[in-house]
Amino acid sequence: MIQASADIKKPARKFLPVNFELTTWEALEPYFQALERKPIHSKTELEQWLQDCSELEAVISEDACWRQVRMTRDTEDKALTEAFTFFYTAIQPHIQPYADKLNRKLINCPYTKELDQEKYFTYLRSVKKSIDLFREENIPLFAELSVLQQQYGAISAKMTIEVEGKEFTLQQATRFLESHDRTLRESVYRKINGRRLQDRDALNDLFTQLVQKRHQVALNAGFANYRDYVFVEKGRFDYNKEDCFNFHEGVKQAVLPLLNIINKKKKEALAVDVLKPWDTEAEPDGVLPLRPFDDGKELLEKTIACFSRLRPFFADCLRKMDELRHFDLDSRKGKAPGGYNMPLAESGAPFIFMNAAGQMHDVTTMVHEGGHAVHSFLAHPLELTAFKEYPTEMAEVASMSMELFSMDYWDSYFSDPEDLKRAKAHQLERVITIMPWIATIDKFQHWVYENPHHSIEERTKRWMEILQEFSSEEIDNSGLDAFRENAWQRQLHLFEVPLYYIEYGIAQLGAIGMWKQFKENKEKALDNYMKALSLGSIKPLPALYASAGLPFDFSPAYIKELMDFVHTEMR
Repeated sequence: MIQASADIKKPARKFLPVNFELTTWEALEPYFQALERKPIHSKTELEQWLQDCSELEAVISEDACWRQVRMTRDTEDKALTEAFTFFYTAIQPHIQPYADKLNRKLINCPYTKELDQEKYFTYLRSVKKSIDLFREENIPLFAELSVLQQQYGAISAKMTIEVEGKEFTLQQATRFLESHDRTLRESVYRKINGRRLQDRDALNDLFTQLVQKRHQVALNAGFANYRDYVFVEKGRFDYNKEDCFNFHEGVKQAVLPLLNIINKKKKEALAVDVLKPWDTEAEPDGVLPLRPFDDGKELLEKTIACFSRLRPFFADCLRKMDELRHFDLDSRKGKAPGGYNMPLAESGAPFIFMNAAGQMHDVTTMVHEGGHAVHSFLAHPLELTAFKEYPTEMAEVASMSMELFSMDYWDSYFSDPEDLKRAKAHQLERVITIMPWIATIDKFQHWVYENPHHSIEERTKRWMEILQEFSSEEIDNSGLDAFRENAWQRQLHLFEVPLYYIEYGIAQLGAIGMWKQFKENKEKALDNYMKALSLGSIKPLPALYASAGLPFDFSPAYIKELMDFVHTEMR
C-alpha cells in the first residue's frame, strides 16, 4: 500500500518576504524585475531561479484563488467583488508581459538543455506553448473576460423561487423534483425554468460578449477560431477535435440506447403514461426520496467516515481541510451556484465549495470534490508550482474515480440496505445519463466558436438540434420548447471556463476503467490511483493514464466496452 501524509505544510519562503501580501502591482513588480535581471551561470543556479519563480507563482495564484473563493461565497458583498476585479484589472495585466519575459529567459538559457529532460519535458513544452500564444494586445481582453465571466455567478446567485410559501435557491428547490406529488413536481419544474427565463436575455447578451472577445483573442494569436486556440492553450497535445467528434458519435451509438432503457424502466416504475422531465428524479409511490444528510456539517462527517474506510489517507485530507476551515457546503441565497475544489498553490490544502441541499446528488458532488482534494494533497510535494497544475483530463479521473470507489462504503450515509442499493443504482445511472449531456455541451461549444458571429436565433436553433440529437426518446418534452431553448444557460462552464467539458467525458471513461480495476483488486487500484495523482503534470497525459493502469482511449469501441460493463454492474 502506498503511504502518504495529509500533514501538509506551507513551505518556508526563500525569495519573497515571509510577511509579503499582494496589495498592489507596485509592491509586486520588484520581484519580477529581480527574476528578469538575475544572472544564471550554471544548471544549479537555473534550478534555484526556477524555484524562485515557482514561489512567486504560488503566492500570486493563491491570492487570486482566495479572492475568487470569497467572492463566490457572498456575491452580494461589493467589496469582495471589487477585490476580485482589482486583481484581474490592476495586477494580472502587468504580470503577463513579465511572465512572457521569464518564459523566454528560461527557453533561451544555455543551461536549460542540462535539465532532466524527462522530468521537465511537459513543463518546457508548456512554456514554449505560452511563448507562441503570447500577444500584448490580448492582455486587456483577458482582463475584461475575467471580470465578465464572473457576472454569470452574480446573476445566477440571485435566482430563487417560492414553494409552499417559502423561498428557495434553485439548487434547494430541486429536491421537490423527487416528490411523489406529480403536480408539485411539475409546478416546481416550471417555476425553476421560468425563473431562469427571466434572465435569459441578460445571459444571452453576456454570452455573446464573451464569444466575441474570445474570438478576438484567437484572431490576435493567429488562429481561425477560439476553439482551435483553446486546444493549444489548454495543452491538448494528445487529442484533437476529430477525437471529440468520435466521442460524440460513440455516445450516440453506445450510451443513448442505455439511456432509453433507464428511462423506460423509470416510466414503468412510476406507472405514468408518458415520462416528463419533472419525473426523472422521482421515486415510485411508497418509496421515500433518499435523504443522506441534513446539513453540510453532517455531510462532511459522513464523508470523512466513508473515506476513512476506503483508505485512511483520504479521510486525513478532509480532516486537515476541516481544521483549516476550508469548506463551504450549504446552499444559501447570495452564494454563487455550482461546486469546486480550489487548489491553493502555496499552502497546499485546497478549499471545497458547493451548494448542498440534502440530496443524493450532493453526496456525489462531495465525494467528487473530495477526489480533487486528494489530488491536490498528493501533488503538493512536487518541486515546482507548474508541476502541480495537472491536466484537467487527469484531474477529473481523480474526482470521478472517487465517486465510484467510495460506493462500497456509502453505508456511512445510508443505514438502510435498500437505500444503499438505490443510492448505488442512482450513481451508476448517473455515470450513463451524464454522458449525452457532456456530448451535447461539447458539440454545442464546437459550433459556437466555429461560428462566432452567429445571431441569438441561430444559436438557439443549433442548440435545439444538438440537444435533440442526444435526447432520450423515452422522455416527452412536448410543450416545453421555451425551457429547452434556454437549457444551455444553466451550464456555468459555457460562461466561466469555455471549452472545458469534454474532459468530463474522457475522464468518466478513465474513472470506469479505474473502477474495473478496483472491483478486481482494491488495494492495487488505489495504489495505481495515488501513484498517478502524485505525478501532477510531470508526465504527458497518455503516460499519466498508463501509470494509473488505463488506456488513453475514448473511441466508440472503448466507450461501448465500458458502458456495457457499467450496465452489467447496474443490473
